Amino acid sequence: MSSAPSTGPGESTPPPWRRAAGGALSAAYVPVVTCVTALMLLTAYTKTGAAGEPPARISVSNARIFVPPNTESTAAFFDITNTGATGDVLTSVSSPELRSTMLGQRVTEDGAGRMEPLDALAIPARSRVNMTPYDVDVMVMDPPKLKAGDRVRFELWFRSSGRVVVDAVTVPLGA
Repeated sequence: MSSAPSTGPGESTPPPWRRAAGGALSAAYVPVVTCVTALMLLTAYTKTGAAGEPPARISVSNARIFVPPNTESTAAFFDITNTGATGDVLTSVSSPELRSTMLGQRVTEDGAGRMEPLDALAIPARSRVNMTPYDVDVMVMDPPKLKAGDRVRFELWFRSSGRVVVDAVTVPLGA
């Protein structure tokens, strides 16, 4: 005759369902903790900007605006550098000190040149775009009276990089 193992007073053998549940929890613990840790690390990696395509790195220099030759218009110019591995797009330029500004591009037809509005200006990855009176600039309509050496604040708005604020120095026409 077989006898069941004896247990001491106050001791009892856990039921089989409890032993199975405890084993399942122990077996699931390591994979669950590993997945949660991996998810947290991937989230941190993504938030630092290290995941996916590297961002554009935009800087603006050599900001200048011509002394207005008349009361109708003048032009501003910027050198835009993108040291990042992804291109960006200059979508608009504004100034709290000026009434109306817009991107413009010189177009030549039948030997005559004229400026036309430009919707946006691509700034390729690892490149520099220099605005000049002969290609792309910022047209300024109805400018205030400015003299050489004055500073005018501009806000350049990029699709990915957002707003870049720069002060342009007023220079004589043709400088």
